[in-house]
Amino acid sequence: MNTKLIKLIWDFRGPAAAKTAEHHEIHLKEYILSEKLLHNITGFKTNNDMHSIAFLVVQESEMISVRDALKPHRGEIYEV
Repeated sequence: MNTKLIKLIWDFRGPAAAKTAEHHEIHLKEYILSEKLLHNITGFKTNNDMHSIAFLVVQESEMISVRDALKPHRGEIYEV
């Protein structure tokens, strides 16, 4: 069975975006442990001086509950 993975994304903008995204990832890792999610895939990425993202990858079956709890800005299909 091939399970679809969803990448939930939080956008951070402004001069502190990179540090904020990096810090947000810490909370995403804590959430994975507390909620016993099936995957432990997170990260952050700086797109430019004024835009960075933090992300969390969840199984499709977990997406609704995680989305409702954490309110990501957007999501996309996760390709390994």
